[in-house]
Amino acid sequence: MVKADAQENNPSPVRTWYREAVVETFSAFSTTERGLDMVEVVKRLKQYGPNCLPAAKTLSFFRIFINQFLNPLIYILLIASIVVFFLGEITDAIVIVSVLIINAVIGVIQEGKAQNTLLALENFTKTEAVALRNGVEEVIGDQEIVPGDVIVLREGDKVPADARLFELKNLQIDESALTGESTPVSKNIDVIEKKTDNPADQLNMVFRGSLVVSGAARAVVVATGVSTVIGGISRKMVTINTDIPLNKSIQSLSKFIGVGVLLISASVFGLGILYGNSAGDMFFTAVAVAVSLVPEGLPVVITLVLSIGAYRMAKQNALVKNLGAVEALGQASVIAVDKTGTITKNELMVEGLYIDGKTYEVTGNGYESKGNILLDGAALDPANHPEILFAGKIATFCANARVSFHEKEQLWKVSGDPTEAALLVFGEKAGFHKDELEQEERQVSDLPFTSDTKYHATVHMVNKKSFLSVVGAPENILALSNKIWNGSKTPRKLSDTHKAEIEAAVQTMSSRGLRVVAFSYIPNYKEELGVAPIQNAVFIGFFAMRDVLREGVRESIEIARANGVRVVMITGDHRFTAKAIAREAGIFREGDEIITGKELKTMTKAELVVHLNRVSVFARVTPESKLDIIELLRANGDIVGMTGDGVNDALSLVAADLGIAMGKVGTEVSKEAADIVLLDDNFRSVTLAIEEGRNIYHGIKKVILYLFSTGLGELLTVVIAMVVFLPLPLLPTQILWLNLVTDGFLVAALAFEPKEKLRNRIVKKGNRFFFDRLAILRTLTMGLVMASVTLFVFSIALKTDAAKAYTLSLTVLAAMQWWNAWNVRSEKKSIWSKKMWTNPYLVVATVIVIGLQLFAIYNPIMQKLLNTTALSLTELGAAVMISLSIVFVEELRKLLRIAFHGKK
Repeated sequence: MVKADAQENNPSPVRTWYREAVVETFSAFSTTERGLDMVEVVKRLKQYGPNCLPAAKTLSFFRIFINQFLNPLIYILLIASIVVFFLGEITDAIVIVSVLIINAVIGVIQEGKAQNTLLALENFTKTEAVALRNGVEEVIGDQEIVPGDVIVLREGDKVPADARLFELKNLQIDESALTGESTPVSKNIDVIEKKTDNPADQLNMVFRGSLVVSGAARAVVVATGVSTVIGGISRKMVTINTDIPLNKSIQSLSKFIGVGVLLISASVFGLGILYGNSAGDMFFTAVAVAVSLVPEGLPVVITLVLSIGAYRMAKQNALVKNLGAVEALGQASVIAVDKTGTITKNELMVEGLYIDGKTYEVTGNGYESKGNILLDGAALDPANHPEILFAGKIATFCANARVSFHEKEQLWKVSGDPTEAALLVFGEKAGFHKDELEQEERQVSDLPFTSDTKYHATVHMVNKKSFLSVVGAPENILALSNKIWNGSKTPRKLSDTHKAEIEAAVQTMSSRGLRVVAFSYIPNYKEELGVAPIQNAVFIGFFAMRDVLREGVRESIEIARANGVRVVMITGDHRFTAKAIAREAGIFREGDEIITGKELKTMTKAELVVHLNRVSVFARVTPESKLDIIELLRANGDIVGMTGDGVNDALSLVAADLGIAMGKVGTEVSKEAADIVLLDDNFRSVTLAIEEGRNIYHGIKKVILYLFSTGLGELLTVVIAMVVFLPLPLLPTQILWLNLVTDGFLVAALAFEPKEKLRNRIVKKGNRFFFDRLAILRTLTMGLVMASVTLFVFSIALKTDAAKAYTLSLTVLAAMQWWNAWNVRSEKKSIWSKKMWTNPYLVVATVIVIGLQLFAIYNPIMQKLLNTTALSLTELGAAVMISLSIVFVEELRKLLRIAFHGKK
């Protein structure tokens, strides 16, 4: 692949070619308009390397598998499995090792996201190119392009390298995948004096990966491979290493557990020796306590919870590539959205029509031809309104684009200029179909839009006369018009008053972020189109169009805000357009701020921090600026989700805590860089997924709360017994039994908790261990209740029968752990509510663990292994009844919580 040292020789990054004359560019690369000869091409391929991106460094499957075990929690579990094995608890050891292997296999499947992103970048830009070699056009693979080559671009071509234009005709380039700007860019060859880092402002340049919408051009290549703009994105992407919040939380939790287990085990051992217990007994007790405190089932249960969540999200059209991202979405405090393709459909639609001082509203949905034309809120029949028919006919005459709906992808696609596609659809709403219209009134000549004239003109035969239609920029259309249409056969003179009214209407529309296109006509045009200048035209009015909002976007943003998630728009579009769309979508509200990419670069970090929480729109930003914004938000303590669909979004998708790509319109690069892919490209799916993520976050909290509280109950039972000079109420084998039975079945069942309605329930920042004050309080309360009740039963029974004392303490503690699994299901709802019986898996798991406990009490073999003895029905009933104390304490807490905080 590309040689690093060869690429460093590429002169592109050093010079700003858009600021230099074409002749200087030719001179710098020792080339001419005829291009290079093959001898020079071979030489430059050796010097600069092939025109492709660096190959991703891949690891072997074995290495990836080994990497899955490099985690503090895994170390603890491995040590625990070895110790348990030598203690003779082979089943426990097998369970622990099985969990580790399953977890590692899942990790191997998910590995390689970054290298796939680079491969997608390469595939995105790989294409054929036309280059001049000794003045002759040759079709070659784009990897053979070198700096100094002259490339030929035509409609439909993908640009193979970054190049300086020197010859063009009506060239329009779709750069949305690179810049985020939704409309095609008209290019020119003029030198740009002002320095700019934004490719969107470099109008005399073309960039690798962009698409030629219309026209033709020739350009001299100034950068190839990693030296191109898209190559810079790939270079930057390699350096970004953002871990999802769940991984960070698990790592922090693992370290906490590891240190805690070592300290507690050592303390239990030392305390036991201090209180007169034998070193041998205390060693096995300390090991048993350590094993009980290590939640070996946690990795597999978390994976199970995430898998269930991912399945639910898939039903909501959100495909999860990285399981950890499911939970991360639940913690998101900021969702940064790209405008084009995410908030909007990237479908321009005529929204307003201005004729003869009247403003008409046009309804519809993007490129669908269904819609009405309204005046003062009342729908009109175009057939009864000559002004609408006139506008529809001219719009159809001047629309060379074609629109088609792809059933398989459920997506509208445009061939040609999106602006003309919008005109074509408006013409259909007015009752015209281009093919039928031009069969009756054939086209005689056509003058495409250029950056110089800024209009598109056509001549058709209407009533055996040459009828000229012209559509373009309002100021240019006004300049070539001297009359104004008023519905009569004789147009009026276009006065200064008329011009002032028209300019005011245009300004009003433009301030709303609408794209304004004016139109005029000449009824009997006798000149040759394109030779003589157009003049003395009759001005009719203008069309106002904008990219259509996706259905349900505004409602979805309100839901996100109610969930405590701030939505921020980051776009390559201009300030006015971005503000208008953001206001319409409900992202921008009064008092909010807008910052452009240029302003972003002039502000210090201290200034940005001051403004950050008030900014809802970042406009005219580069891919690098998007990355800076994401990193700034994350540095502010936010969990950031980023949506995007273009190559320009790849950096920020990787840098965000979780990246969300559009599945339909998104590039392969964005989909590979993302953690979640929206199959329907609908922002509503993000808000539904946030709610699902919240459920998963709280589901993991429940599991961890259960494991910690039961572990604490077992620990306190042992420690308090030693402090009050009681014999240890639990034997090491009994502790291991509890850990195997109750933790295994009940924890797995908790993974299948039904979905709750968690709207308006905000996840607080900084809960690294999934623990807040309430969780800590519940853990301590339930742990203390388990220990105190167990010790009370043990001390009473010990006076009459030691064997029954151990059996009763084991049974009481086991029963309290059963009840505890039901307790943790809700922070506020009673265990006896109907809602609490909606998890059949927990019911089955409870029946299983009860059966296993009875087996441990009454089976002779188990009696020998666990030092248990048979209990009478009265004793068994009493043990179960007294274990209900943990339910009564937790129910009391829930009642007090409602009393002080209400039902919210």
